[in-house]
Amino acid sequence: MSVQGPWGARDGSTPPPVRTPERETPRYSARHDTPREDKGQHPVWAVVSTLLMAGFLWFLTGSWVVAGAVLFGLFVHEYGHVLAMNRVGMGPARIYIIPFLGGLAKGQRAPKSEWHGVLVSLAGPAFGLLAMIPFVAVGVTMKSPEWLMGAFFIAMINLLNLLPAPPLDGSKALGPVLTRVHPRLEQVALLAVGGLAVWWGLSTGRLILAVFLGLAVIGHLKRGVWRAAWGQLSWPEAGRSLALYLLTAVVCAAAAIGALLPLTGGAVEPAFEMGLRFFGVGGR
Repeated sequence: MSVQGPWGARDGSTPPPVRTPERETPRYSARHDTPREDKGQHPVWAVVSTLLMAGFLWFLTGSWVVAGAVLFGLFVHEYGHVLAMNRVGMGPARIYIIPFLGGLAKGQRAPKSEWHGVLVSLAGPAFGLLAMIPFVAVGVTMKSPEWLMGAFFIAMINLLNLLPAPPLDGSKALGPVLTRVHPRLEQVALLAVGGLAVWWGLSTGRLILAVFLGLAVIGHLKRGVWRAAWGQLSWPEAGRSLALYLLTAVVCAAAAIGALLPLTGGAVEPAFEMGLRFFGVGGR
């Protein structure tokens, strides 16, 4: 019989290995296996962000009516994205207000297809035009240029968002159409348009917009070809996407000119010239 010591038996034999109970693999509940739901922006920060955004818009426009119109238009625009996201199974979507930049609609998951992505991106500008209605109504009733300019700026928010420059809605609506032709065509085209948008922002004094778009263009360049994992639009879907994009752009432009018509006595050409001056084109 051997006597057990601290490093083995004293007679030189090796003691049998001591069996230890196997550690049970931790079990996780189903809630740990699924992504946590985005609860949205904290209410306190949402209020602070909205107030900061309102003050910034007043500083830029010098009018509380126009600033309120832009802020209201921003919410309605993002809510259009939210409705579309919920409709195609990306919800429940949330709205975030980003001070000095704008808003963001965020879904719980990516769209199931490129076609759904196009619908979501165009829903914001299309639905956002509804925000013009109360401002046009008050402007026409009270013959108030300030309220009509508020409606004009709402239309311009949605029209500018259709620029095919990342990360604006236009890049997400037109980009997949270009990818259908060739993936590199999307990258080259959006980079070119993004560069022009940055130049426009700098040349017209919209420095914050220029910096924001410039950072997005750099991010696009680093990211490479977009949406490789999502597949591509079919050719019929690409045709419908292009048609919807062009139709939305035309409606937004027409709404902007329409908001200015009461200020020009119904004359289209002066209203059109006023709209061009917003882009820094034409005389002052």
